[in-house]
Order: sequence, then structure tokens, then C-alpha cells
Amino acid sequence: MTPPVPEPPGHRRLPDVFYLAGPTASGKSDVALWLAPRLDAEIVSVDSMQVYRGLDIGTAKPTPEERAAIPHHLIDVAPLSEAFDAAHFVRLAGEAVDAIRARGKRALFCGGTGLYFKAWMSGLGVAPASDPSLRAALESTPHEQLLKELEAGDPVTYARIDRCNPRRVQRAVEVLRISGKPFSEQRSDWASSETVERPDFVWLERDREDLQERVSRRVGLMLGRGWIEETRRALEAGLSNNPVAMQAIGYRLIAEYLAGSRDYASTAERIRIETRQFAKRQGTWFRKQTGARRVAVGRDETPEAVGERVLEGWCPWL
Repeated sequence: MTPPVPEPPGHRRLPDVFYLAGPTASGKSDVALWLAPRLDAEIVSVDSMQVYRGLDIGTAKPTPEERAAIPHHLIDVAPLSEAFDAAHFVRLAGEAVDAIRARGKRALFCGGTGLYFKAWMSGLGVAPASDPSLRAALESTPHEQLLKELEAGDPVTYARIDRCNPRRVQRAVEVLRISGKPFSEQRSDWASSETVERPDFVWLERDREDLQERVSRRVGLMLGRGWIEETRRALEAGLSNNPVAMQAIGYRLIAEYLAGSRDYASTAERIRIETRQFAKRQGTWFRKQTGARRVAVGRDETPEAVGERVLEGWCPWL
């Protein structure tokens, strides 16, 4: 067992919460597994899809062996029959951190869902709770119609929102209809924290070509490990009825393959393309929305070597 890092000399103490983020396939989970015992930490997953039971291979959940070695939180906390959002994450993450602190441990937040990081660090605002009947109606409304309503009623959110994300658009329109006020007036003031540097927050960044190659290899490995059969089981358990979970990369495309809408080769290639696009969006979002310290990762650099550099930034007295 590797001993945890010592407290620094003098009166400065090591923080009890650290944050590690990176795009999909960047290797952040392996780095977190190396860091956790050295920080005497438990891992809090910051992944909007690893919360769902049954979505294992396609969301790259840590293995049972990894979870036995290092306690993980906010994995497998929701059934496929339920939606999960940032408010759920903040509440459960708070409970997890309280329990971790009570055990005298530190918390290492690790993942790539930027909205969850931001909601935890900067708050959620006072937007109204979701209305199931209204949400069902919005889900059946053409996307272009919702965009027009949002543009007319809340041009600020319309200009900022990811207009290709149906769930985000539906939520913005839902808030507008329930409260009569623009969504942009009810969110936390996140802008003030955008340029504030956080020494406790690290973003792992890889060369574009390197990351694309890693994505391609990982998609192939996932398909070889039974991702298609996992999707079949998830569909039987109600995946297609959960618009939030259905956004997990690859599952919709595999569902179309299972329905005979596309062949295997085009399905695999489309998953690779969408995953690369997602990784690019993650990088753009984190650079604009957080003060994370960027750590460049070399193509052949080991998780241990990356972890050493991350740890040096967090514990410079070592």
C-alpha cells in the first residue's frame, strides 16, 4: 500500500476535495486510480451516464476490481426508468463528500460532465422543478418549434445553449413556461467564476490526433466486450423510454443497428465520429467555463507519470 502524501510543513493544510477532469478516452480514470491512495481519497464519479445501472461497457465504468480497491461514489445510483440531472448529482455528491470526510478521507472528483462540475462548484440557481406532464409534451414537440419559442422568450439562453441538445432546449422552454421568466435569469451567476484559476482542479489534455486514436481503439474494445448485447438488455429494461439515458454516446446508434437501420461497420464508425466530436466539445466547454489547470499528457506517458505531475501541482512541497 502506497502511503498518502504528508501534510505540508507550517500551517497550510492539504485540501480535502480535489477535481480531475478530461475528455472521454483521455485516461483520467487511470490517473485517478493512481492518485486516490496517495491522497488518501475516495473517488466521486462526475459522469452523467455512469449513474445508470445497466450502462457499464458503453460508459466505461470502473471494473468491480477497481471499485473494490478504491471506493467510488455516484455510480449505479439510478435505474434506467428514471431521469437523472444536475440537481440529483449535487445532492448525492454532497452526501458522498460528507460521508468521506466523516471517515477522515479526501474526495477526488473525476469525470468529464462539465455541467455537473459547474453545478457542484458554482451552484444550481433557483429554476423551478421539472413538471412530468409538461416535459412529456415538450418531448413530443418538434425541436425546431421549441427553438423558435426559446429564441422569442429567452434570447440570452438561445444564444448560449447547445441548440443541438434536445434535453437542454426542452428544459429551457419548460422553465420559461412554468415560471414565465427566462431560464437565463434563474441560473446561478456562473460567469464570475469562469476566469478564476483553481489550483485544486486539473484538466488532462491530449494532442488531437492522439486522442482520436485512443477513441478509435476504445470503441473497438467496447464493442468486442459486449456493448451490443448490453444495449439489447438495456433496451429491454426501458432505455428507449429515458431520453436522458438514451443520450449516452453509442447506445442510440447500437439501438438503430439492432433494429436493422444500419450495418455493423457504419455503426462502429459513427460511434467513433460522435465520440470524437463529443471529446472536442468537452475541451471547448472546460476551457471556457472553468479555471482548471491544464496538464498536457504525452502520447506514451503512463498514468503514473501523469499522476506524479498532477500531484506535484497539488502538493508542491513534495
